Amino acid sequence: MAGDGKKLQPIIVKRIKKSGHAAHGGAWKIAYADFVTAMMAFFLLMWLLGSTAKGELQGIASYFQSPVKVSLMGGPGTGNSSSILPGGGRDLSKSFGQMDSGDSERAAKLIGAQMARADQARKDAMRMEALERKISAVIARNPKLSEYGSQIQLEKTPDGLHIQIVDDQQRPMFDTGSALVKPYMRDILREIGAAMGDVENRIALAGHTDATPYGNGDRGYSNWELSADRANASRRELVAGGLPDDKLRRVEGLASSRLLRADAPTDPINRRISIVVMTQEAEERMLPQAAPPPVAAQAHPAAKAVPAVVAPTEAARPMPVGAKPGGAIALPALQISGEVTKFPTQSGG
Repeated sequence: MAGDGKKLQPIIVKRIKKSGHAAHGGAWKIAYADFVTAMMAFFLLMWLLGSTAKGELQGIASYFQSPVKVSLMGGPGTGNSSSILPGGGRDLSKSFGQMDSGDSERAAKLIGAQMARADQARKDAMRMEALERKISAVIARNPKLSEYGSQIQLEKTPDGLHIQIVDDQQRPMFDTGSALVKPYMRDILREIGAAMGDVENRIALAGHTDATPYGNGDRGYSNWELSADRANASRRELVAGGLPDDKLRRVEGLASSRLLRADAPTDPINRRISIVVMTQEAEERMLPQAAPPPVAAQAHPAAKAVPAVVAPTEAARPMPVGAKPGGAIALPALQISGEVTKFPTQSGG
């Protein structure tokens, strides 16, 4: 066959290699979900804009233009809407939430006063916390005071830091029926006075007795005078320790009107000296309200002259220790709650 002279053509075999298809990703699903969510939000926004009254739209626009001004003065909100709610509802044709310029000024002043009070309360809380730590440290490092630490109570109250020095059956602060300060009580008061020397807040001081009546207290020297004398004696020791006298806002005697243990009126713990380092708010509550001006009245020709009653001053002069019973003591007006319980004993608290 080779001799026929015919040239043989080569046979070409084309083989195609087949490879596996690339894996399909899910990124398009995330993009599609974002698109659907955006479209849903868009159509929801369009529906809300279409169903919202014109007055409400103006109020929303005003809020985003100047939100602080709208919050203080009000604006064209729902009060300007003329739409009627089907099925009843608030009458949107009436003014609601809008303020004139005078009201806005008062509101701004009120907000400013509230912010100032909040800032003052924060400062008072920090001072009370620091003073409590300071007094606790003084008691801890002084061997004399630490021995009587169980009779010194510190407590933070809404009115301020409340310091109470309570009596003990074995270690009384005063002699029975006397305002003479015991030596250890003098040390305690002077150390506390030194610790409170630089405090900015004002201080209220009160003396308390138990419910044991003082002799013929109904007609003469009673627990009221005794508690006032003890409060004044404590005040003198605090001032001697370093407390400025002008820091004292009030010194009073409360007798047994505010028992620490009402279930045991004669318990020695009821005989105590209370010192309150007041917050600014508590001091403002203590300030007397402005009294109305007196009304001038024509005196009757036959009427007798009545001497005027002079109100006691803020710092009433204390009765000296050992004064005779029945002496008058000027004290500020007190609001006393509860009843005074008396027991048939001979000696006072």
